[in-house]
Formats: sequence, C-alpha cells, structure tokens
Amino acid sequence: MPTPNQPTSTQSDAPAAHCVGGLHEVCVGVPDLELAAADFAAYGCRIGERGALDAAAARALYGVDSAVCSLRLLHQQADHGLIRLMQWAQPLNDGLGLTENLRCVGSRWGVRVTASVFNIVNHAERALQSGQALMLVEPLLAVIGEVSGTHAATPFRDPIVGVREMVLLQPYYRQVFFERFGYQSPLYGQIDPSSLLQTSQHTHFGLIIADDDPQLLDFYDDVLGLKRMLDEYTPYENATGSRRIFGLEPDEGFHMVDFDDPSSGHALAERRSGKLKCVRFAANAKIACRLNRSRAGCLGYSLYCWRVDDLEAMHRRIATSKASEISAVRSDEFGRHSFTFFAPDGYQWMLLQA
Repeated sequence: MPTPNQPTSTQSDAPAAHCVGGLHEVCVGVPDLELAAADFAAYGCRIGERGALDAAAARALYGVDSAVCSLRLLHQQADHGLIRLMQWAQPLNDGLGLTENLRCVGSRWGVRVTASVFNIVNHAERALQSGQALMLVEPLLAVIGEVSGTHAATPFRDPIVGVREMVLLQPYYRQVFFERFGYQSPLYGQIDPSSLLQTSQHTHFGLIIADDDPQLLDFYDDVLGLKRMLDEYTPYENATGSRRIFGLEPDEGFHMVDFDDPSSGHALAERRSGKLKCVRFAANAKIACRLNRSRAGCLGYSLYCWRVDDLEAMHRRIATSKASEISAVRSDEFGRHSFTFFAPDGYQWMLLQA
C-alpha cells in the first residue's frame, strides 16, 4: 500500500541490462474480450492493439497449449500500469476467483489512485444489491507514521496524512483503490477525471509469498535491476487496514518489499508509479498456495510484464539465475520481442524489449 516514507534500502548499481520504466502491464485472462474492455472503461482504460497466437506459438512463449486472442488497454498517456486482456481458447482454470481478501500465495492485484474511494463504493454497493458477484473491503484509513510505528497523529491536533484504501474483488479482477489525504505525489498515478470512477492507471502491483528467506526476493534487484525502495516489517498492531486486506491472524505481521522503476526517486515529487510490492509472510503462516491459478493460461490477474533495455542480454542473465521454465525469445501477440520465466518465488513473468 502506498506511503510517502523514505525507503529503508536501495540498490545503487543496476546490472548492465535491466528493466526500465514502471511495471508495464498485467495480463488478465477473461472469457470475453469486449465485455472485459467495457468493464475497464469505467477506470479510464481504452482499447489499443489487438493480436493473437495459435496454440503452437502460445505453447512456445507462455507454456500453455491453447490459442489466445489479446487486447491491450491503454490509459491516457501512461507507459506503465497497463492491461493485456487475454481470451484463451482453452483456459487452464478459472484463476484465483472470489476470495474474502488478498491472502494467498499466488495472489496478484493491481492498485489505482482515485479522486474518491466512496464513489467506487457507491457503485460496488449497488452491484451487490443487484446480485453481481464481488467482494468489497470498504475504505480503511492508513495514517503515515502509524503504519511504521514512528509517530501517531493526535486527532484534532495533528494533520491526518495518509490514504483510505479499499479492495474490490470480482471473478476475474483483483483491484485496490486508494485516495490520498494531506500529501501529493504528482508522478505516482495520473487520474483520468473524465472516467466514470475517476482513477489512474495501475500505480503498482502486488504479490504474496510465504518464506523465511529474505534473499528469495533478491532476484528482482540483483537480476532484473529494479530499485529496492522499501524493506520493512509491519507488526500486527501497526497493520491497520492491512489486517483485513491481508486477512492477518492475531499477532501476525509481514514484511513489505518494494521494487521500483530504476529512475524513481525518494522524494514525493520524484516517486514514480509502476512499482512491484512483495508481501512476505512467515513460512509457517496459515496461507493457501494457489500459484497454479496465477500464471499464463489462467483466468484473472495472471502474469506481470516489465520492459527491458536489452532483452537478449537479460535472457542470457536469467538463464544463469535461479529462474525456471525460461522460454526462448519470441514475438508476442503484438509482434514484440519477449520471453517468459518463473522467478525463484514461483511467480511467472514476461519481459519485453523496450
């Protein structure tokens, strides 16, 4: 969840070949491209490219023996935080589906900043009344300083600086929305005021693991060249909104590790959206593992894509890392050079030539 805190750790030197810009797009498996595009239009998304792969080409790139038709959704002039809708002829499964919260290994979600979280709540409540399938975690206040435990704001004496964040889960979409209070970060999400729900592109994306080894996530900075901007532990007593969002057990905390666009800065005016947020639970946490429902070929949020300045060099580096199931460099549905792999944490990724 977004905070304007100073980072606790950073990466100083990126590898020679590295990811560039913010996290480029999330792949979302859907039964109907046109219906899904209409759903995302409420957030300011518009249709861009269309493309397709036959079963043989999809198997070579994604490891899925099924033809696929895809649609890229754009958002204003954003070059990151975008969406690739994917309609598989034979989906592997129905994905992560509806859950009470974001808690599971394999969980992926996208986050947007909005002008009003309660505007979205109004629509969600009417959708529930009409019988639509969704889960709603209503807006919860996270006050900067209280989450980190460094300072507690005194009501009616201190400014309330923080966010109200909410979760909207639908059968194929997993989204978090936040509204800022008391601070601005102008490069961290651009709201489309003309859209029905007045939201930005995805400002960041999340994933959850359960492992006691903090080095498991080193792949993202050491190999991909991302900038580690935050690495801290949040105990249960400080995890205000996160208790419900992540379904925390009493006295259970978690580590949050942020990986950013390598050009992102520390100051609020220099922070760029498009980050990856990794939530790390303890290995003995009571948490379901659903990684097999969070990969290409599944319905729902299923694959993250980042751009690379030298794709061939990155492919050679990843081939010598702890990544697995690395595809050859091939053209994706839109004719862009790309390849896929599974990171050491078990999540599937796609890299694209910038």
